[in-house]
Parts: sequence; C-alpha cells; structure tokens
Amino acid sequence: MKQNLLLAGILIALLTTPAFAQNPGAAQAARILGTVESFNGQTLLVKSQDGQPVSITLPSDLKVMANAKATLADIKPGDFVGSAADKGPDGKLHAEEVHIFPESMRGTGEGHRPMGPDPNRTMTNGAVTMMSPEDRTMTNGTVSGVGGGSSRTITLKYKEGEQIIEVSPETPIVTRVPGDRSLLKPGAAVLVLAVQKGGGLVATGVTAEKDGVKPR
Repeated sequence: MKQNLLLAGILIALLTTPAFAQNPGAAQAARILGTVESFNGQTLLVKSQDGQPVSITLPSDLKVMANAKATLADIKPGDFVGSAADKGPDGKLHAEEVHIFPESMRGTGEGHRPMGPDPNRTMTNGAVTMMSPEDRTMTNGTVSGVGGGSSRTITLKYKEGEQIIEVSPETPIVTRVPGDRSLLKPGAAVLVLAVQKGGGLVATGVTAEKDGVKPR
C-alpha cells in the first residue's frame, strides 16, 4: 500500500486530486495501480494489485503520460518537481521517489497535502529553491537549490510555504514524458487516477509503462 500511494501524490501535479483511494466507489479520487487487461479505445480494463478488475472510461482528450529514468544531477534550481516522502522518527521528510515535470506543467496542483491515511505521508507540489540532505514525505514543486553530500536535500516552495526533502543516492528519479494510447496494451503496467461520474469511473490521468519504466 505504501508504494501504491507513492506516485499518486506526485501525479497530483497532473491530475489535481489531493487524496487517493483504492476503492472505486469512494467519493474522493480513486487511484488504480495494476496491469492492462484490455482497452477498446474508450474503456480501459485494469487488473488492480489486489486482483480485482476495474473498468475506467478514458475521455477522448485525455493525454497518456509515461516516465523516463533520470538522475539527481538532472534536477536544477527552478525546476518544478514532485517528490513522494515519508516523515521519519527524526521529523524529517525522506524522498521515496522524485518526478521532474516539464515546464508546461509548472504550478499544477501546487501545494502540500496528506497522501493517504498515514499522517506521516504527504504530497507537495512546488518549485525547487534549494538542495542538500533531509527526510521523507510526498512533495511536488519547483527546484530552487541543490546541496551536497551522500544524500541531497531539495527545498520545494509553494504558495503557502515550503518543504525540505532528503534524497538519497538510491531514490528513484524519473522525468515525465508524453506517451500515447498504444502503450495501453495487455500486460502493461498503468497508474490511473479517476473520479466517479455518471455511475462509473472516468479517468483524470493515466501513466503507462514505457521502455520498461513502470509507474509506481
């Protein structure tokens, strides 16, 4: 479940929903992580991680996204990034994964919010203003600075404040890249964020596996 919530927070920047539920019947946004069973151009059938089939309608104008591998060196002050983080016993936020967003997505979902039922897990969208060592949570924002050491910390600034997140050398870092619906083939890993509408789930965002890089 911890990993299941990871990218949900990051994708707030794309999908503008602050919290996620695995239950499609919930009033809040649903987060479905699993593999494609089928896609007919409109309806996506996903086998979720709990083995349950979930049917989601994809609006015709919805863009499919994907991830590509990146490194800490690719993060620069001023970048808009998203970081899933966990608050450790030391009170610091430690990154679980960091996503670098394209300039066209700057400012989307900006802010800091809880990510799932665990109060120690949060989602933050902001701009990077600094980088050096810190702890864990979920934060999306724009890079404002970078620090040194075996671990680096990134400071993400948003309208209401800022958060400092520690990024270790082992922290996965990816960059957001455009995808297309051809990625939605049986067996491909996908992460879908959706809302209840008209008695069913309608996708607000889709991230699909590409070149072996799977959404998490």
